[in-house]
Amino acid sequence: MKEPFLSALPLIHEIEAAGYEACFVGGAVRDFLLGRDIHDVDIATSATPAELKTIFSKTVDVGIEHGTIMVIQNGKSYEVTTYRSEGDYQDYRRPESVTFVRSLYEDLKRRDFTMNAIAMDKEGNFIDPFAGRLAVEKKVIVTVGSADERFQEDALRLMRAVRFVSQLGFHLEKQTEKAIKEHVDLLRHISVERITAEFEKLLDGKYKKNAFELLFHTGIYKRLPSLFNQEHVVQSVTKLEISPLKELDIWLLALYFSGEHPVTTLKKWRLPSKKIKLLSMALSYLMLRKDHFWSRDELFTAGKEIALLVETAFLTIKREDVQLAHLLDKYESLPIKSLKELTVNGNDLIRWTGKQSGPWIGKVLHEAAQAVINGEIANHKQEIRSWMENCRLI
Repeated sequence: MKEPFLSALPLIHEIEAAGYEACFVGGAVRDFLLGRDIHDVDIATSATPAELKTIFSKTVDVGIEHGTIMVIQNGKSYEVTTYRSEGDYQDYRRPESVTFVRSLYEDLKRRDFTMNAIAMDKEGNFIDPFAGRLAVEKKVIVTVGSADERFQEDALRLMRAVRFVSQLGFHLEKQTEKAIKEHVDLLRHISVERITAEFEKLLDGKYKKNAFELLFHTGIYKRLPSLFNQEHVVQSVTKLEISPLKELDIWLLALYFSGEHPVTTLKKWRLPSKKIKLLSMALSYLMLRKDHFWSRDELFTAGKEIALLVETAFLTIKREDVQLAHLLDKYESLPIKSLKELTVNGNDLIRWTGKQSGPWIGKVLHEAAQAVINGEIANHKQEIRSWMENCRLI
């Protein structure tokens, strides 16, 4: 056993000392078996939330109605959840009721996939009633019990299955894949926000190419909010070497192939405005990059983040090695990287001209910045002022 399990062991000891069962469960156990990095652990117990509160002095009710409380110990927080069984599901997402139980088996039985239904006790022994370790060993994603029932209970599991393919490199068990194809229309009951959360994790997975192939073959892509619900977009992206790319890279590639207005289509995913703005700007620079290499003006205006994003997309589309050193060298050679580095600011312009503040300030500063980055003038206040006066900008 290793961290972060070791740090959480005292909680299990305290729960057991009080007369209850406790063990590690879920994704942390699965990732332990896979040798993956583990950041958080989840603890399941036969103790109810009320009983847990008598054991630990510092707790927070993060999801107490579903049996989860956060225990704070030694400056760290741990989610501890009571064993539970669930009633019938409503709206293909949430159970109508949750019942606290004393049986670990009953708790594991309600989980989505066998690889996530493995528990580990304080000695490092595994409790694995549904052959989850075998699934991990064979790198297969298979539902706990009936695949039809699991997906009808919670349709988001359709997305989770493909997301795990992207993250873990596993493949879908035959009946599990068959059930996904048959129940793909259930995704219409799932909120855009939840679909987007799963999809963004998928886009950052190492095996996203396999996941994209599954999105297409299972028909899930047809139920996505926009952009990736177009066959030619999914197929075009899948044909490229996308494995090493990050989430933003894939969004940009999809926008390029779709030809749709970036703001309109990305809003359908409920993406943050900041991300939409960044991708929209990146798309405009990608269209310029098709015709020529970066000018100094374009590098300055775009900024390092967008420039690297665009260059990665451009080289991927061209099926060339993603080599960014030349671009970075040119960017680093810029005498200034932003308007903030210009030695003249808006207060200077107001003082020199006696004019009121207004949009004119930004225009003048931008022109001065362009002159500096193109080597027409040095980034010295007096030289910039003289240049502005000669150009009749002030």
